[in-house]
Amino acid sequence: MTPEYKAAKEASVSFLGGGGIWEINHVALVAPAAAFLWAMLQTRQNFFKRYTVAAAFSDFLIQCGSILFATTVYAGAPQVLNGLLILPAVAAFLQPSPEVKKAAKPPSKFAGKDAASDEKPADDPHPLPVKPFITAYRGAMMIITCSSILAVDFPIFPRRFAKTESFGTSLMDMGVGSFVFAAGIVAARQQLKEDNEASRSLVKRLKAAFRHSLPLTLLGFVRLLSVKKLDYAEHVSEYGVHWNFFFTLALLSPAIAILQPILRYTRYIGGYNIFAFVLAICYELILFCVPDMKAYIILSERKPGDWLSQNREGVFSFIGYLAIFIAGMGAGVNILPRDPEPEWPKTTLPRLGALFFMWFIFSTWAMWKYGPRLFVSRRMANLAYVCWVCAFNYGQLLLFNVIEVGMFPNLYNAKTKEAEQTRIHEATSPVMRAYNRNGLAIFLLANLLTGLVNMTMPTLHMADMPAMAILVSYMAVLTAVALALDHYDISIKL
Repeated sequence: MTPEYKAAKEASVSFLGGGGIWEINHVALVAPAAAFLWAMLQTRQNFFKRYTVAAAFSDFLIQCGSILFATTVYAGAPQVLNGLLILPAVAAFLQPSPEVKKAAKPPSKFAGKDAASDEKPADDPHPLPVKPFITAYRGAMMIITCSSILAVDFPIFPRRFAKTESFGTSLMDMGVGSFVFAAGIVAARQQLKEDNEASRSLVKRLKAAFRHSLPLTLLGFVRLLSVKKLDYAEHVSEYGVHWNFFFTLALLSPAIAILQPILRYTRYIGGYNIFAFVLAICYELILFCVPDMKAYIILSERKPGDWLSQNREGVFSFIGYLAIFIAGMGAGVNILPRDPEPEWPKTTLPRLGALFFMWFIFSTWAMWKYGPRLFVSRRMANLAYVCWVCAFNYGQLLLFNVIEVGMFPNLYNAKTKEAEQTRIHEATSPVMRAYNRNGLAIFLLANLLTGLVNMTMPTLHMADMPAMAILVSYMAVLTAVALALDHYDISIKL
């Protein structure tokens, strides 16, 4: 990579102001629309019940292709793409369901076996079932993250979707926060499992947390050394000279281990979320009250030998990301447990609705007329950014949950664990399940492939057609690896 090309690459992602929040919402709406189409094809046509090559290809096009096209070819008209996804879903809805077709046929052996299994005495259900709508949400988040980290290097990816310099909103800014929020949901599962156990000492909690963080820390150092040694283009104002996103992720578990005694007493609805909001407000007060704090983070000189000044964005933004992570844990403790009763009224859906409304109010207060009128800053991860990320992700979870409740209403009222597992399996996209299962490993592979493409191809000057060919191939490789790992029952824990 020549010095001139490296400078041009860095300039292409520097001093950007982002785009509008509503445009980001329209683009992100493609993921629930794709999930709705998939669910409609599955419930009305049993299209993915036998996962043939054609079904896998269709699954890839619906889940990955729609998100990739929303951020590239249809970036200027995401509503059109949403319509193209919803119209086939409506057409599938107008078709008779498989149950209607089977009504006139004699019952098959499989159907008789399934019916017999439902007549067995009820098993003790798992308190933390795998919920397809959470799998779909996390899978979509991983897909849009992986596609964007390479797509941003091509001209076909709009600059308004790339990360902002200091203030503003963009799709990739939201992607970073969403990754942390989704990680919080996963962390809540372990928190729920430990609720009935005796509380461990701080030393034991920290030891377990650092053991969990070690792979992420190593990945952070590998990325740091590879970027410096290969003279790879880097955006220093994103996290700092030495800091990167892996270090932020690695520090979340130890921070939660320290805060766990407080978090254990915030298990009522909204408790984690209120704590996250208070933490974000305290951080904002520090930014506001400490003289020249914002100017120090955004404008000050990076002094040689001064580690803090060289990595100030990563250090101070960690507080905001910690608030987002705790809000994600708040989502997890409310949506991961099984509903007390399988029939209506559901508890997950109204809880999500209440939490979305709460964060929407917080976000409105922070950014608009009747509040401090803050500008969103991913670079500082300020209060406005935290509220925006949390409101967005609760909104996405709510949409995916509405699709699940509407399309698979009998998901959790099976009489046996085996019958329930079958229903959950049939209600989950294999592509989404694969991305969700090995998300961090796939994210690491995406980073490696992104580096490989950028070191071997002039992405900055590539025309749209070859760029799309590379991006589709890249997503196909990631999806094939994810599906292969899932098929062979391999889970890579990082």
